[in-house]
Amino acid sequence: MPSIDERVSYLESRVEEHARGFGKLRDTVLQLGLTMNRRFDAVDSRVDALDQKVDRFRSELSAGILALDQKMSRQFLWILGV
Repeated sequence: MPSIDERVSYLESRVEEHARGFGKLRDTVLQLGLTMNRRFDAVDSRVDALDQKVDRFRSELSAGILALDQKMSRQFLWILGV
């Protein structure tokens, strides 16, 4: 049967292994957090660019509808005049 010193030594080595494992796990989680933040920043910039495109499309569409409405009003006035 192992002596108390041997058993304590074994337990100390196991605790050190666990401490190293938790340290590696902490580092991995921190790296994952940094990676996720970079990805979210990239997604945010893409969404912002898409919002700008949609806003430009809306303004162009509104201008086109307004121009069409004005043209139809002029045509209607010509029809009434004739």
